[in-house]
Amino acid sequence: MDTFKIITEAHKGFAYLILLAGIIFIVALLVTMFGYSGKISKLLRKSTLFTMILFHVQLIVGIFMLVFSPGLKGALETGTLMSNAASRFSYVEHPVSMLIGVVLMTIINKYMKTNETLAMKIVIMGVIAVALFAYAFPWMRVFPSLFA
Repeated sequence: MDTFKIITEAHKGFAYLILLAGIIFIVALLVTMFGYSGKISKLLRKSTLFTMILFHVQLIVGIFMLVFSPGLKGALETGTLMSNAASRFSYVEHPVSMLIGVVLMTIINKYMKTNETLAMKIVIMGVIAVALFAYAFPWMRVFPSLFA
């Protein structure tokens, strides 16, 4: 098995974990937001931490995948990186969206560590981070049977 295949499978495996962690994070965030006191619960703190850790690991694996990608090298050599929609999504939009999502999750985690109550700006940042992840997630590649 070559290096790129191993990295690709690791990237795909972490995607499933991030889906689960993201759902738990959003549910905990909304429960805290609509809760009576607005105090940050232990579940929200832990789900934020685990989601952030998984986002960071996924980013590192994704960067390795980008570096070893034969498709990126081919798109750069032929000059079709930005003109081909599939290449643009895979090698530009996906990594940039995920990077922004990782930065937002890091800011949210720092806020959760230092504050006792939830602010609306953090809820908005959390929703944006998960929305960016959902936008950049290659749904057809991970769940091909749903889109057949």
